[in-house]
Amino acid sequence: QHILRLAEMCHRLETEEEKVLPFYSSSLAEGEQQGAQRVLKETPTEPLAQALQDYVGLELLWQRFNKAKLEEQALGQEQEALRKRNRWLWELLGQYLAGISSNQEVPGEPNPL
Repeated sequence: QHILRLAEMCHRLETEEEKVLPFYSSSLAEGEQQGAQRVLKETPTEPLAQALQDYVGLELLWQRFNKAKLEEQALGQEQEALRKRNRWLWELLGQYLAGISSNQEVPGEPNPL
């Protein structure tokens, strides 16, 4: 019940694009897609494959979950890159301020600018 309630909540939060367009476009060629569909329609003979047949309906959920995880990773990397850039800019600002301030104690030091 909890999972179904979460699925309903997620469905309400879907954007129009997610509702209308397919979630992922396949990278398989047309012949490969047909072969994959044929294999999926066959009755599985192995126990593990039979157990997985019960969860085929969750494929869309896993696709969305994986997409969210990939976006989370990409945002984390972008955040880290922004942190590095921010540190670099602060260092540049510090050098600039050190260069424009007049330091009477050490006038012979080279100007950082």
